[in-house]
Amino acid sequence: MNSSMTQAVRVAQFQDLSESFCEPIALTSAYVFESAADAATRFSGASYGNVYSRFTNPTVRAFERRLAALEGAEDAVAFSSGMAAIAAIAHARLRSGVNVVCSRDVFGTTLAAFRCYFAKFGVEVRAVDLTDLPQWYGAIDDRTSLAFLETPSNPLQQVADIRVVAGLVHAHGGLLAVDNTMLTPILQQPLLFGADLVVHSAGKYIDGQGRCVAGVVAGSHVLMEEMRAVTRTLGPTLSAMNAWLLLKGLETLELRVGAIARSTRKLANWLKNRRDVGAVYYSGFQFHHQRSLAEPQQCGAGGVLSFEVGDSRQSAWAFIDALRLISIATNIGDTRSMVTHPATTTHGRLTPEERSRAGIRESLVRLSVGLESVDDLQADIEQALCVLESSPTSFGQA
Repeated sequence: MNSSMTQAVRVAQFQDLSESFCEPIALTSAYVFESAADAATRFSGASYGNVYSRFTNPTVRAFERRLAALEGAEDAVAFSSGMAAIAAIAHARLRSGVNVVCSRDVFGTTLAAFRCYFAKFGVEVRAVDLTDLPQWYGAIDDRTSLAFLETPSNPLQQVADIRVVAGLVHAHGGLLAVDNTMLTPILQQPLLFGADLVVHSAGKYIDGQGRCVAGVVAGSHVLMEEMRAVTRTLGPTLSAMNAWLLLKGLETLELRVGAIARSTRKLANWLKNRRDVGAVYYSGFQFHHQRSLAEPQQCGAGGVLSFEVGDSRQSAWAFIDALRLISIATNIGDTRSMVTHPATTTHGRLTPEERSRAGIRESLVRLSVGLESVDDLQADIEQALCVLESSPTSFGQA
């Protein structure tokens, strides 16, 4: 290699990173094969090995294995976003003539995705109230291929009976997928209660610092092969850089989730005793009507709570705009606390009737608690409520 052009692209191309203490980032799209025969056997699946980063990537695979271990799953497959993960489940499991039964109390885009993009291919979408078991019994039948729920629900913190819904859908030959983004595997492991698939919007608590968008599905080896086939064909692939960020996030997940959960409990108890705040929604309350269900299913209540401010969109917006420390953002699970107005953001694509039926009122505010001092968060909320009280039009009077 005497040519400078050849040297510039070939010298030191391959490095042994096996002694690196921190996991390396495999920023590559392609992989080198030992021979043409080796390439052929890998592409055919006759032998294992990386083929192309749309299919597999060492850094992405490390994240998948670690998340699967935390969820108690045989395997996991990562995706470019949480919605990509949900879409992959739908692509793998749904077909014309079947139905999907989905709780209304899910992230608004989830139900919209089923209705807008899968119903037109002959999939019937049936929406039920999360906690109303007779509705689940009435909706699930022998054509139900998939049941989908999120527990605790976002943003009203309602709790589903995973074991009962799983048993019902299994009796009809279908699968249950549970969105576990709100609690993470630290506080809840749905597979232990009969769920077949666990979904995460991994850019939330798993990353923990709002740096990336990602999704992941965990479950059995057989089901994960179906998920991996979707990534190979349709390409909703997680990048190696984001996978590395998620790996680092998992290292501190238990510490962050524990600290955030403790702060959220303190804030929830403080808010419920305030006369200038309406209903407070938090599954960790001792008086929560689903306490007997939540306690054996969850190891904690997580870092999200919601509460009513006044009786209108105007009052909720005025409160949000008056906050000075807490950020206005639609994410959850960050180190920094964030507030949003669900009716016009996360659930804004639902019709007014659908929002009303799901309990998403115009006065509802959602708070994702971060790692700030609880005293500082309380002070910010208190000053915002004081600003609200001083405004004659804040509570729907104009």
